[in-house]
Amino acid sequence: MTVEITTGSRNGSGPGTLLEVTDLAVSYQGGVEALRGVSFTLAGGESLAIVGESGAGKTTLAHCLAGLVQPPQARGSVRIHGQELLAAPAEQLRALRWDTVALAVQGTPFNPVVAVGEQVAEPLRTHRGMGRRAARRRAAELAGEVALDPALLDRFPHQLSGGQRRLALLAMALTLDPDLLVLDEPTAALDPARRQELIDRIGALAVQRGFGLIVITHDLADASRLAETTLVLYAGVVMEAGRTADIVEDAAHPYSAALVSAYPVMTTTKDLRPIRGTPPDPREIPSGCAYHPRCTQAEAVCQQQRPLLEPSRGRLVACHFGGLKTLLAATGIHKTFGRGRRAVPALRGVSLTVREGESLGIVGPSGSGKTTLAWVIAGHIAADAGEVVLEDTALTASWHRDARMLRRRIQLVLQDPADGLSPRMSVAEIVREALDLAGDEEPAAPEAAVAEALNSVGLPSSGGFLAALAHELSGGQQQRVSLARALLARPKLLVADEPTSMLDASEQARLLVVLRERQVELGIGLVLVSHDIALVRKVTDRILVVDGGRAVEEGPSHLVSLSPQSLTARRMVAAAPAFATRTPAEPGTPIIEERNCR
Repeated sequence: MTVEITTGSRNGSGPGTLLEVTDLAVSYQGGVEALRGVSFTLAGGESLAIVGESGAGKTTLAHCLAGLVQPPQARGSVRIHGQELLAAPAEQLRALRWDTVALAVQGTPFNPVVAVGEQVAEPLRTHRGMGRRAARRRAAELAGEVALDPALLDRFPHQLSGGQRRLALLAMALTLDPDLLVLDEPTAALDPARRQELIDRIGALAVQRGFGLIVITHDLADASRLAETTLVLYAGVVMEAGRTADIVEDAAHPYSAALVSAYPVMTTTKDLRPIRGTPPDPREIPSGCAYHPRCTQAEAVCQQQRPLLEPSRGRLVACHFGGLKTLLAATGIHKTFGRGRRAVPALRGVSLTVREGESLGIVGPSGSGKTTLAWVIAGHIAADAGEVVLEDTALTASWHRDARMLRRRIQLVLQDPADGLSPRMSVAEIVREALDLAGDEEPAAPEAAVAEALNSVGLPSSGGFLAALAHELSGGQQQRVSLARALLARPKLLVADEPTSMLDASEQARLLVVLRERQVELGIGLVLVSHDIALVRKVTDRILVVDGGRAVEEGPSHLVSLSPQSLTARRMVAAAPAFATRTPAEPGTPIIEERNCR
C-alpha cells in the first residue's frame, strides 16, 4: 500500500507529486534483504522522516532515492517528477543528481587532499559549467546560508570540526537548488548546541527554498522537529506511517511505542526502557511480522502472516490488531464497604485502561481508594458495579477453573509482603506455590524454574536462602520473593500496590530497577500504586490520580507530574520529596541553604 504524505506543504503552494516509491525491495549478495516492499509518495515542499533502529534499511532507502542502488539488487519503482530511477541510463541519473535530488550521506565523504571549498563548488562547475572563481564565490554564499564561516572553505576536511563538515556537506547538497533534499543522519555525533543550530538552519532553508525534505535518522527528536510526517521502518518494512506528532505522542504500533520509550528527551520523566530482544539479521528475517519475536502481543497469526499496512487510529499501521491492544479496561467501577449508615464508598465510577506492555501509575492520598482499585482490577474483590475486562474477557468472581485461570493472568504484589507470604513455608516453597497452583501448566523442571525466578529478581537461588522462612528475610528480600512468585505465574499484567513503602532508598531503587527490567523482558503490563508521585513518574508511562474514590486526573507521567491540573495532583507534587537547594547569590556572598520546613 502506498503511503501518501498529505500534511500540506510548508509554503502553502500545494505542488504536485515530487517522489513516488512503489514496492521497493533491495537484496544484496548473501541473502541480505535490506528493503522489502516499501511504498510512499511525497509532494513538493513536504517533509518526511524515516526512523528506525540500526539495520532497519534506512540508509539503503536513502541511496535508492538518489539512484545509487540499481537492479538486480533493487526491484520496484522510484520516480522523481515521473522519471524512473531504477534501471535508468547513467546520463539521466547524472543529470538528476544534485540538480533534482541531492543526497547528504551519513558521515562526511570529503576528499582529504582537496580543500573543502573546491569540493563544495564542484557541482557548480560540473553541472552548471561555472568557472572556478564564480563557483567559489557561490560556494562562499552557500556557506553563509548554512551558517558556516566562508573562511573555513580554504581548509582541508581534517581541519574542520565534525559540525563544520556537516554544514559544508549541507552547502554542497544545496549548490544546485534541488527539488528534493535527502539527509542521512544529519546530526549524528554532533554536540547538542551544534545539533540544534543545524536543525534550525535546515528548517529555515526548507521554508525559504521550498524543497522536499527527507530525513533518514534514528533520532526521534530530529524527526519531530524537521518532518511533518514519519515512516517507522523495521527489517525493511514500514510498520507505521502518519503525522510525526501523532507517532511521537501516541504511537500505535508496538515497535513505534518501544522506540519512543527508549529515546531520552527532556519532555519525559520516566527512566529509559530498552526494546527487548535484538533486531533481526537481514539474512534471516522472521516469517510473518518481522517484529513478532520482540512484540508483547504477538499471537500465532503474527508468525504466519505478514500484516498489511492499513488505516488505523488516524495513520497507517502494519499490525494484525491495528496496533497496540488494550490489555486491561476497567469501566465505571463502584465499590462500597458496609451497609446502611455504615456504608463507606471506596470507588465511585473509576475507569482506566492499560495497553500492551504499558505501565500505569495510580496515585492519590491515603484513603483515596487506590488499594481498593488495585484489588478490584486484580480480581481479588468484586466491584459492586462496572466491569473489568482482560484481553477481551470480563473478569468474574466465579471459582470455575476458566475464571480462576483468567485471574491468574493478573498478579497482585501486596503493600506488606508479610500479608502474602506464609510464615510456615520456606522461600523455595513460597515461590514454587505459583507453579503448584498452575496445575497442568507446571514446567518439567520446577526447581530450575524457581531458581531462575529468584535469580531474575536478584536473590540467591541455592543454599540456605531457599530454606529460610519469611520472617528471617529483610523487607527488601520479602518484596523480591513476592515479585519472583508473581512473575513465575507468567502473568500478562502485574499490579504492585505500594511495593516500596516499607523499604529504604537503596532497596527501593533496587526493587524498582528489577521490576522495570522484568517488565521489559517478559513484555507484561504494569500497574504501580503509590502515594509517591516522584517515584511513580520514574517508572510509568501514564498516571491516574484518584481522590475520594474518583479519578480526578489522567495523562502522560511527565505532564501530570510537571504540570498537574487537579488540586489533588498539585498537592502531591508540592509535597513530593525534594532536596534542599542553594539560592543563587552574587559572587563573594555567602550561600544560604534553603530547607523545607513543612
